[in-house]
Amino acid sequence: MTVTETISFDDFMKVDIRVGTVTAVEDFPQARKPAWKLTVDFGPEIGVKRSSAQITDLYGREELLGRQVLAVVNFPPRQIGPFMSEVLVLGLHNEAGAVVLAGAERATPDGARLC
Repeated sequence: MTVTETISFDDFMKVDIRVGTVTAVEDFPQARKPAWKLTVDFGPEIGVKRSSAQITDLYGREELLGRQVLAVVNFPPRQIGPFMSEVLVLGLHNEAGAVVLAGAERATPDGARLC
């Protein structure tokens, strides 16, 4: 998609982006690029989901535990090596190419939907 492509508001609303709290962080030595295996609690409606995230450049295990992140929760699960990633944790590349996580500015109930 280029910057000039447009989508309808209805298309945007199909993407279900929710906030969740990271409850576990595991090493992922089988990943081609350095990554963490994250367990994220999205509250009672969505539940607990897992994701592979290439965020090791900027985030350590201790910094991630308890942190709220934004993720797309309605993509189909994706096999990444031996791991099944259920959600896509969102971030942006900084000038050095490292991923900076997207999240809520203030504490938000797990499962709250981006609007």
